[in-house]
Amino acid sequence: MKLEGTIVAMVTPFNKDDGVDETGMRENINYLIDGGVDGILAAGTTGESATITHDEQKKMIDILVDEVNGKVAAVAGAGSNSSKEALGLVKHAEDAGADAALVITPYYNKPQQHGLYEHYKLLSDSTNIPIIVYNVPSRTGTDIDVETIGKVAQLDGVVAIKEANPDLDKVSQTIKKLQDTECKNFRVLSGNDNLTLPMLALGAKGVISVVANVDPARMSRMVNAAIEGDFETAGKLHYELFDLMKVLFIESNPVPTKEALNMMGRPAGHVRMPLAPLKEESKVKLTKVLKDLELI
Repeated sequence: MKLEGTIVAMVTPFNKDDGVDETGMRENINYLIDGGVDGILAAGTTGESATITHDEQKKMIDILVDEVNGKVAAVAGAGSNSSKEALGLVKHAEDAGADAALVITPYYNKPQQHGLYEHYKLLSDSTNIPIIVYNVPSRTGTDIDVETIGKVAQLDGVVAIKEANPDLDKVSQTIKKLQDTECKNFRVLSGNDNLTLPMLALGAKGVISVVANVDPARMSRMVNAAIEGDFETAGKLHYELFDLMKVLFIESNPVPTKEALNMMGRPAGHVRMPLAPLKEESKVKLTKVLKDLELI
C-alpha cells in the first residue's frame, strides 16, 4: 500500500455519553473513501490523541482496519512521549493489520537528537510495520533536524515523515539530504494543509490532511493534480480551499473541524476538555467559508 497522496487525519466522533461513536466513525471512513482519499489516519492529533485512552486508541485502530478493508491505506496513530508506550501501540497497530503507524516525536521531555534516533530505531528494530515519523514542533517542543531525519530514513522500518515544521527551506534541505544519502523510497509528507502545494512542488509525495475531513474530494483533486505535474489545476484548487485551510485553524485543531462536520450533518460531536466549543465569532467565519464552498 503506497503511503502518498491524500491521507486524512480523521476526527474522533464522540457520542453524547462521551464514548467513541463507532457507527459515526465507520460512516466518516466511508465518506472519506468515497471522496477519493488515498489513506486514513485514526487516533492522531486531529483525533484528539491527547485525551483518548489507550484502550480507546486501540479500539479505533481496530475499527479503522476493519472498515477500510484494504480500500485505502489504514494508518494508526501510535505515538507517545514514552518509548515503551509507543512500542506497545505500534505493536498493536501491527497486530491489527494497519498499513503503517504514525509516531510523533516524543513531547514534553524534549529528547536530544540522538535520543530521537534511538526512539525510532527501537520501534523499527522491534516491529515490522512501516513507521511514519511525525514532526510537529509547535506541539511537542522538539524539532527533529535534517541530519537526524537523514539517519532515521536509513532505518529499515521507517518509510516517511509527516513534516509540520512550516519552514520550507528545511523541506528542501531534507529532500536534498535524502537524495544525497540515496533514501529514494523515503517519503516526505506535508503536515500543513496550506503548505501542501509548495511542498509537493519541492518533492513531497502527499499530505496528512485536516482539511480533507471536510472536503475530501477537492483536497484529493488538488494533491493528485500536483503529483501529476498539473500545477495550474492544483493552484486553482489550492486557492479555492485556502480560506478553509485557514479557518479550520482559527482555534485549536480539531475544534473548528468538528464544528464544520457538525454543521454539515456528519458525525463529530463535541471536543473533549480542556478543548472547548468554538467561539461564536469564529463560528460565523466558519459558516461563511462553508457556504462559499457549498458544503452547507
